[in-house]
This record gives sequence, structure tokens and C-alpha cells, in this order.
Amino acid sequence: MSDAARYRDPRGTSPFSYSLHHVQIAIPPGTEDEARAYYVGNLGMTEVQKPPELAKRGGLWLRTDALEIHLGVEADHVPARKAHPGILTGYLDGLSARLSWAGHEVVWDEDFIGYRRFHTHDPFGNRLEFMSPLD
Repeated sequence: MSDAARYRDPRGTSPFSYSLHHVQIAIPPGTEDEARAYYVGNLGMTEVQKPPELAKRGGLWLRTDALEIHLGVEADHVPARKAHPGILTGYLDGLSARLSWAGHEVVWDEDFIGYRRFHTHDPFGNRLEFMSPLD
């Protein structure tokens, strides 16, 4: 088995039947409109209405395909510069072009065996990784 294939193998199982529902990323207070412009406008995600009891806290929930991201307001926001979600996409080059066109830096990294990928940052400095398996 090639190194690339080994990294795409199905994962093991546990007695707990894990799966991922969402990833939460912190944003500064009062930046929901800027977040919408980036996550909806640039990444093409759809905003999901938060339950009323959670909407009082601010932030927003976003969803598309098999991905859900919750943006939570953090009073003393510090960007996640190292920690990040690794997001699979079937159109890596198109997404890279779209982000670059919108003025967001895209940094390609070829160090992940079996995948093409790049890193970028949302308007609040949070790191995001987008990746696609090599064929």
C-alpha cells in the first residue's frame, strides 16, 4: 500500500460510535456581519438560524454539504493561529482562486502525504486548512 493510500484508509472504530457534528471557531464581539461576508460570501456556506436561547450569545452557525461551523463570540478573542479545522473540498483550485480574488492570502503546503492543501485565515486571524486527496 502506498503512503498516500495509507493516509486515506478508513479509521478504526470505537465502542462509542463517534462522528463530528461541528467545529466551533471564536470571533470577536460584534463581528457577525464581517463573518457572514467571509463564510457565506467567500466560502459559500449557508447561515443556519440558532435556537433563540443560544442566539442571545451572538455568533452564528454555518452549514454546507457535510460541514458545520459554529462561530462563537469570545470577549477576549485571540485568533487560533495553529489550531485549525482541516476541511475537505472537491474544488480546491477554485476555492483558492476565489479567496485570492477576494484578497485573502492562500499559502500552499505540499507536506501532507496524499493530499493537496492550503492554509488561509478568516478575517479574525483564525487559521483554516482546505485540502483535497490526490488521485
